[in-house]
Order: sequence, then structure tokens, then C-alpha cells
Amino acid sequence: MMIRKIEENVYNVGAVDWDRVIFDELVSTPQGTTYNAYMVIGKEKTALIDTVEPEFYEELKRNLDDLGITKIDYVISNHAEQDHSGALPMLLRDYPEAKIVTNSKCRNMEKALLHIPDEKFITVKDGDTLSLGDLTLKFVFTPWVHWPETMTTFLVEKRIAFTCDFFGSHAATSHTFAEQYDRIYHEAKRYYAEIMMPFRHFIRKNIEKIENLHQQIIAPSHGPAYSDPDFIINVYNEWAMESTKNMVLIGYVSMHGSTKKMVEYLVHALQKTGVEVRVRNLVSSDMGEFAMDLVDATTVLIATPTVLSGPHPAAVYTAYLINALKPKTQIFGVIGSYGWGGRTVNIIKSIIPTLKVKFLEPVMIEGAPKDDDFKKLDELAKIIAGEHRALGVMQ
Repeated sequence: MMIRKIEENVYNVGAVDWDRVIFDELVSTPQGTTYNAYMVIGKEKTALIDTVEPEFYEELKRNLDDLGITKIDYVISNHAEQDHSGALPMLLRDYPEAKIVTNSKCRNMEKALLHIPDEKFITVKDGDTLSLGDLTLKFVFTPWVHWPETMTTFLVEKRIAFTCDFFGSHAATSHTFAEQYDRIYHEAKRYYAEIMMPFRHFIRKNIEKIENLHQQIIAPSHGPAYSDPDFIINVYNEWAMESTKNMVLIGYVSMHGSTKKMVEYLVHALQKTGVEVRVRNLVSSDMGEFAMDLVDATTVLIATPTVLSGPHPAAVYTAYLINALKPKTQIFGVIGSYGWGGRTVNIIKSIIPTLKVKFLEPVMIEGAPKDDDFKKLDELAKIIAGEHRALGVMQ
């Protein structure tokens, strides 16, 4: 990635990872990502805000060289995760005078992860400032977005909030600022769903901290910066609030067609009641898209056949994922089929202890669905519609 100018004396010198398709061996990143590192040049001191994945250090170093940076006084570390701090040992090797500025939790993590000696750190507290001469950095603690040590660095005179993972998007792009809002909205929502959703209660508090800065630019560590910060703040407020939409998300897997027939019939029955439905095949779908649907869904249904005595492994994984992401879903149900019995419903319930939901009466049928089974699905659709009306998400 070439150097990208954010403001006078403020540059993105990070790297673009066009090829990354999975992050942390866990979440899909079909649009790649960026590792943004921001060089702030003051009259007296210089500061690099965050670094890059270690394998991209040479790109970072090349950008610093092209910018004419021969001395770095401070490296601000907003977050200890490797994609932002992993290049610190190499930076300290090449810029030995540099000091790492971070909070005590982040310092301790980086000492453990990267074996950086204690004397290389300057430890700051919430609200502390650091002068670069004509420019001032203010440190605002924003914990649990998405680790406990994360913080935001605010460039006071230029009103730029460097928020690290907060407000990020996994999108490899050459744009300095978000210009294609439709695409960035999608990738930012995927990022929120896969990474931030479990921490939405903390996110709401931290949004207030950022808004109180009256920033003019939000510069996250992944994806483009925002010259219109209200755009990303407004959608985060929408995603993090407790309200849901008139939507049922059905994740299904079907081995011999019985469960699929149930799903197809239930979709039709729900749509007749006026409920929006999203259906994801748990074997072939992008689970990032499933996570995005979880942001909005009032009701989630898992539809699974019985494998031996329990749910299909894809359904087990999905239930575990839902439990980990802690969506604001309010209603949960299980439907499916079996050959000779089993414990499918109890097993799925046991996997989602963190969800505060109303459990629907399950519809588990023996073999292929019959007329009486379809009547049960009609009744389930009516019950869901009634619950949605009672919750106020449906007229």
C-alpha cells in the first residue's frame, strides 16, 4: 500500500492484505483487510499509532522510509492483538529510541506475547495526554471493543479519533476514506457481527466516549477511514441497540430431504403471516453472513436432522456460534426430523446458556413430514407472528 494522507502531517503508512480470506482461523474475510498504522509528525516529536501484522512489516518500513521518517519517538499501541502489535519488536530494532505508549493492561499483554522489556514502555491512564510539540495526543480508554485493554488515541488539534478495531471493517481497499458506503456498510456490519456483537453493552458506552470527542475523522485499524464519522457511529448505534426487526433467521441442514421440506413449508407459512424470513444452509453458507443476520433477527430457528441421537454437527457448531456471539435475539426454536428418537432439542438447548430468549415448543417429526406435521408448522408460524406482534416488531 502506498502512503495515504489523512491530514497535513498525518499519514496512513500501514499495509493492505488483499489475499486474506480468514482471520484468526475463525472469521471469514472475503474482501481481504488492511492493517492501518498512522504516522503523526509533530514539530518536536513523532508518533506511530499502531503497527501491522509481522509479515507485513517490510511494507510498513518501506512506507516510513518513503515518508522520510528516520526517527520515531513514540509508538502508540491501542490494542495488543498481533495484527496491530506484532511488528513492535521489529520497529524497536530499527528505531531503538522509540518508546511504546500504552495502558497497563496492554503493556502486560505485550510483555507476555512479544517479550518486550518493561523499560521500553510508557504507561498512560485514561484521559492522559502526550505532546508532540504543536500536536497533542489524548488517550481515551474504550475497553471491550473487543479486548479488555483497547483504547482510542485522539489527535486533539485535528480532531481525529484513531479507534483501532472499533468501527473497523475487513475490506482491502486503496481508498483513504470510505467512499462506497453500500460496500463499506456490508463489510462493517460483517465485522461488527463477527467480532463486536458479544460486547454490544460495552460498545454503547464507548460510542458515547467517542461522540464526546466531537471528532471530525474516525480512523480505524481495518478498512478505510471515515471523513463522515456520523455514518459509522449511526449504524453502530443501530446494531448495538436492543431492538430487533420483524425477521426470522432459519439455519438448516438436511441429510435426506425431510428437514428441508419442513423448512420450505415453514418459510411459506411465515411469509403468509407477514414475517420476513432469512434462510441459511449451515453446510454451504458463509457463516459471516449468518452472523450478520443475527444482528437483526427477532427469532432464530435451528432446523436439523437427528444424527445417531443428537443434532447434526453443523447445527451444533451453529448453536455454539450463536451462544458465543450473544445476539439480541428474543425467541429461539428447534425443528427437525428423526428416525428412532434422540436428544436433539436438549443438546442444542444445553449449548446456548448465555441466550436470554423465549424457547418455542419444538417441532420434531419422525421420518418425512406428513399432513399433521405441516399443520404443526402452520401453528408454529402463527405463534411466531403473534410473538412478533407482542414485541412490537410487527404490526
